[in-house]
Amino acid sequence: MPLILPSNSISAVGYEVDNSLRFDDGSSDRLNRTQSTGNQRTYTFSFWIKRQDLERQNNLISARYSNLNRYAWIYFNNEASPDKDRLHVQSGIYSTSSTTVSMRFTTTRVFRDVSAWYHIVIAVDTTQSTESDRVKIYINGVQETDFTNSTYPSQNDQHFFNINTTPMEIGAFNSSNYFSGYMSEVVLIDGQQLDSTSFGEFDADSGIWKPIDVSGLTFGTNGFYLDFENSGSLGADVSGNGNNFTVNNLTSIDQTTDTPTNNYATLNPLHRGSYLSGLTFSNGNTTIVSSEGGSNYPYTYSTLAVSSGKYYSEFKCTSDPTLAMCGISSGVANTYLGSGSEEYGYFGDNGNVYNSGTNYAFGSSVSANDIVRVAMDLDNNYVYFGINGTWQNSGDPTSGASGTGGFSITATSSLSTGVYHFACGDAGTETPTIQANFGNPPFTISSGNSDANGYGNFEYAVPSGYYALNTKNLAEYG
Repeated sequence: MPLILPSNSISAVGYEVDNSLRFDDGSSDRLNRTQSTGNQRTYTFSFWIKRQDLERQNNLISARYSNLNRYAWIYFNNEASPDKDRLHVQSGIYSTSSTTVSMRFTTTRVFRDVSAWYHIVIAVDTTQSTESDRVKIYINGVQETDFTNSTYPSQNDQHFFNINTTPMEIGAFNSSNYFSGYMSEVVLIDGQQLDSTSFGEFDADSGIWKPIDVSGLTFGTNGFYLDFENSGSLGADVSGNGNNFTVNNLTSIDQTTDTPTNNYATLNPLHRGSYLSGLTFSNGNTTIVSSEGGSNYPYTYSTLAVSSGKYYSEFKCTSDPTLAMCGISSGVANTYLGSGSEEYGYFGDNGNVYNSGTNYAFGSSVSANDIVRVAMDLDNNYVYFGINGTWQNSGDPTSGASGTGGFSITATSSLSTGVYHFACGDAGTETPTIQANFGNPPFTISSGNSDANGYGNFEYAVPSGYYALNTKNLAEYG
């Protein structure tokens, strides 16, 4: 089924988050800084995340003092049930005589929706006399109260966040177990325990939790605010404190416009064709590598799906392009993209379009680093395919009802799911690499083109009337 969260579909004018930072565990991406002395008893973390990899331990924010037995740690676990994909918050006690576990929380809920942005607030004040007031965790504006582990710190315990000379890392712990996914609006408030309303609010019309402007908060000596808006200095602290982070293995291509206020489609590791393995996902679920190389043909779908309107995407085939298949699908799993009646795949080997297992002569073959362009017109029921700057079959995506050079598709009203996803995958005996650009590219763009609403960053011009696949456009057209 399509994974479209209404919590990411706000179209009303309000505070807009411009950028997020895309972390990829395969590249050992992280931010780090050496902390100054702050308040070790009272502090608040607030950050928004969108996950990629559910199979590895993902560290979000960590600090370690002197040795690895002294730590503070916010992470998702990869252990077998019941801890897998639960949020963990832990810390040891800072004292001159001993180190023991002071604080440990594990949520009962799991975080497995790779299409969703989650807002997480960790608010600590160990000076509180009531135990349950010392640590408060909020998810999307609601205080979390159901835990599999809940060890509250003793009164006046000191934690390893905010200790002088202690390394703090974002996206890793001890330069390992890296985070895979997106982060946005990362904030530390040093010296105050704030609730979620300092960082977000429920939309008056929809009831959806959304970010608010946090620039006016008092951040405290060791506090920071990372908005990731400076592509040349992705670790820049804009709180006014100058608590900048060192950037490790992150570049300007990792700065994206996929944010909590405009959620872009990515590829979905939870939603695949009938062959459920054989694909490795990276770059925030915008890149797949097939490891099959045999008779099974794995493919995957965009996280967002549409029932009407016109949408555009680009797929860069960087290796084994002749065995790549790119197109659209209703999301009903089949042997390969194009083997079913509700999907249409452009085959890199011969430029044919496959539908219901039959191939139709259409265009040219695909070479290494070519970009396959896909434009789906669900108002007139055509899909168009291009290679680099040329629409194949003399196609004209703006031709409307005449469908000049397009491939006729089944109307969404007659589909079993009622929607189409963009899709891509393997269709042969080699191991293609495909980079999907739904407007948040994982590859360098040399020209730069957006849709008519100003969304997306594409290599080639977006056809008139077509849009990037994100929740702002879905709210208006989808």
